[in-house]
Amino acid sequence: MALDQTVKIAFIGGGQMARAMIGGLVAAGHPATNIYVAEPFQAALDSVSSSFPGVHTSTNNNDAVSFNGEGSNVLVLAVKPQVMKGVAEGISVALEEHAPVVVSIAAGIRLVDLSRWMSASFKPDSKQPSIVRVMPNTPALVNEGASGLFADSTTVSDAQKDLAFAVCQSFSKMAYWVEKEVVLDIVTGVSGSGPAYFFYLLEAMENAAVELGMPREVARGLAAQTCLGAGKMALAQLETDPAILRRNVTSPKGTTEAGIKVFDDLGAKKIMQDVVIAATKRADELGDILGSQGNVPEKL
Repeated sequence: MALDQTVKIAFIGGGQMARAMIGGLVAAGHPATNIYVAEPFQAALDSVSSSFPGVHTSTNNNDAVSFNGEGSNVLVLAVKPQVMKGVAEGISVALEEHAPVVVSIAAGIRLVDLSRWMSASFKPDSKQPSIVRVMPNTPALVNEGASGLFADSTTVSDAQKDLAFAVCQSFSKMAYWVEKEVVLDIVTGVSGSGPAYFFYLLEAMENAAVELGMPREVARGLAAQTCLGAGKMALAQLETDPAILRRNVTSPKGTTEAGIKVFDDLGAKKIMQDVVIAATKRADELGDILGSQGNVPEKL
């Protein structure tokens, strides 16, 4: 589904992920004048205005929801999980009035808690907010993002899901709906936190090459391009097991086999699995701490 250019998209939060999403929207042809950003820090708003001329800005979150009185169609909550409760409760009245599709990109914060906070000021007979949880990742900054989405079909219509998905596709090369909300924690562990795993590997490869005598800038360029190229090869052959791709470039008794043997001897595959599991569990913990108990930053 192509994103209708008349759709009014508001952001609360003007940080890196919001800017990546806005950049993707604008690059895809969405008018900057149909984008609104609310952010408490004026310097951040000035940066948004400079990068994306025409985008509306305000330090008041409710201004973004109301979108100059016309009402936003999509509201993206691009704030840290630790401040989500206060933000959601603070826009409750405006949400009831304008009823946008709400897209939350906060790790761990569950729909039941988001809905409770957002509807804090709703009238008893009001419809519950329509919320889509999205877990994007930072490669969206270079238009190479990956996202997982989840919505409760009892509060989000098919048309609203299509709208949220179209927004995500503007900054995500790969986007998938998941059938259970708990799977979003796994998305967090794989692709949400995943870029840092690759940077960790690049750091190690670069340092090893430098110790062996290679100039650092050469080592960094070779390692980064190798990571990018391997990723593109995997994407071009998604039906192929990664183990087969690895074996295809591992000649018997060759250099690659010697390196892979070290991985195997050190249990690197199990370590990587444990890394993903740990990040997934942390996303679940964030939901417990910040959702059920409210904002408890001292426990983070």
